[in-house]
Amino acid sequence: MQVQSIIQIAKGKKMRTLTSLVLALLVLSTPAFAEIEKVAVPCDEGMCLFWWPKLPAVNGWHQDRDSCLTYKVNAQAPNGYSFVNAEAVIYANALYKPRIPDIASMEMLIENDKEKFLSTDPSIIITRVASQTTGDGQDLRSFAFIPGNSGNWERVSYGEEGDFFLIFTVSSKTEDGLNRALPAYEQFISHYRERP
Repeated sequence: MQVQSIIQIAKGKKMRTLTSLVLALLVLSTPAFAEIEKVAVPCDEGMCLFWWPKLPAVNGWHQDRDSCLTYKVNAQAPNGYSFVNAEAVIYANALYKPRIPDIASMEMLIENDKEKFLSTDPSIIITRVASQTTGDGQDLRSFAFIPGNSGNWERVSYGEEGDFFLIFTVSSKTEDGLNRALPAYEQFISHYRERP
């Protein structure tokens, strides 16, 4: 009885592994509407899928791959620092629309983000700022998030491509740090393209 149970468990694990592998290959081979990096890594659930905008190389910055997988974003940090210990960081996120059916438009996504920030700190100031333009000419709606009591200084830009909402963020512990990181942020966005 125990031998038979062990064989069934082993077969089950092989089947889950095979299923995870097939799923990962299907996701990775699906044509993208945006230049989205798709990563599949083994995890407790089988395979975990991560999607984020593929960003160009920017001088003085590097991708922190461990933080990409931890936070599920394309995490960029200044050279010499990690995403966790840098004064300012830049990250990009791709939200797959079918996974968030309650968000029917980019306007809803933006309003939802504003509400989350305000629920954390009602004294935060959120203002619309100049749009950022991608390498293929899409104007991203951009907002400044200025902390009232405490928190990070942020600039967030929102876009949409096919089945994805795109969010590009620069976040800093200080206003000066934000201002120093803005040129790199603008460069990341201005060189981002829907297709290579």
